[in-house]
Amino acid sequence: MSDNTTDFNFLQGVKVVDFTQFEAGTTCTEVLAWFGAEVVKIENPGRGDPGRRLRPGKPDDDPWYFYQFNVNKKSLAINLKEPKGLDIVKDMIRQADIVAENMAPGTIDRLGLSYDEVRKINPRIIYCQVKGFASGSPFERGLAFDMIAQAAGGPISVTGWPDRPPVKPGLSFGDTGTGMLMAATILGALHERNRTGVGRRLEVAMQDAMVHYMRTCFATMARTGKPAQRRGAKPSAGNNAPAGLYPCKGDGPNDYLYITTSRANPEHYARLMKLVGREDLIEDPRFATGDARVQHAEELDAIIGEYTRQHDKREIMEKLIAVGVPAGAVFDTMELQNEPSFEARGFMQTVKHHNGEYKMASWPVRVDGKSVRIKGSPALGGDTGEVLQSWLGLDAGRLAALKSEGVL
Repeated sequence: MSDNTTDFNFLQGVKVVDFTQFEAGTTCTEVLAWFGAEVVKIENPGRGDPGRRLRPGKPDDDPWYFYQFNVNKKSLAINLKEPKGLDIVKDMIRQADIVAENMAPGTIDRLGLSYDEVRKINPRIIYCQVKGFASGSPFERGLAFDMIAQAAGGPISVTGWPDRPPVKPGLSFGDTGTGMLMAATILGALHERNRTGVGRRLEVAMQDAMVHYMRTCFATMARTGKPAQRRGAKPSAGNNAPAGLYPCKGDGPNDYLYITTSRANPEHYARLMKLVGREDLIEDPRFATGDARVQHAEELDAIIGEYTRQHDKREIMEKLIAVGVPAGAVFDTMELQNEPSFEARGFMQTVKHHNGEYKMASWPVRVDGKSVRIKGSPALGGDTGEVLQSWLGLDAGRLAALKSEGVL
């Protein structure tokens, strides 16, 4: 492993009781774990986080999906339907700084762990809920996964080609994007709580989070007076050219390069034309202004595409960067996982989980030149004894008794 990794101890001493599952909530608490908080996943002793069990017909051995959202955490397997189990978790909440949950609507309340109940136990608690739809929404009882949020919050409406049905973006903005917004809010609330001693109730709806990520699309609507449109690979604002995906040598499914020339930086266009050997088009009336280039975008795209087809996507990306034109090759997940520079600087790490190794990306923000060191995701209940001993002082005899009673 690269020596460009270290433990981030920003939140050392912060304790998190984590009822999250799948992705949106677990993303949020994973950030806290990466930042040094002690994050304890509260899991059902039988099957745990449903994200552990996503391979029908294969053994329940924690698939890679679970790894991605649960590294650096601990797992406590405890039966919350047993009064003793619920009492133990309430004792932990008395010591906790943060409680987080993203269960189906009403589930946490039925467990007796609603905000009002938890606040009675610990008035300093920062209580965090990730929901599909906000309280007060006509859809507030609705179940939501990533793609539901992307549909109801706008991203799907602007993804795809104008003459075809909308398409779901390939990334999980609905889940991971929502979790990141909650993590940032927790840090602010924690800072305030340390100053005032007063906790907060935080709630984020996945639909609302997607509206947040649609801000440039709302700006386009304000400019045009129409709903933001689908524009395929073209810029969503529709007022910039040349810009878009251009084919490169290889003809593979991802052998493309995205090039943008900004209206705010007209020198981009001139630099691009010099590189492709068409300086004659810099002052050509068809292309001399930003508006003219938009009107003749197809002609420009054909000229640029003829040039890019002669080059490997990485090679032409480097050429464009060298002359000051914004460009990005379309790298697929395999190319990104195997990018040598990612591993050298500690961003992509090979992690030892409880049942094997897996290479995955760390938190993207480096601190003092280093990435946060990833520690393997926990086995279901693998930290039960250690957590209850360190949090509540339970000895081996008490733990054995609780196991025999079906609590642990």
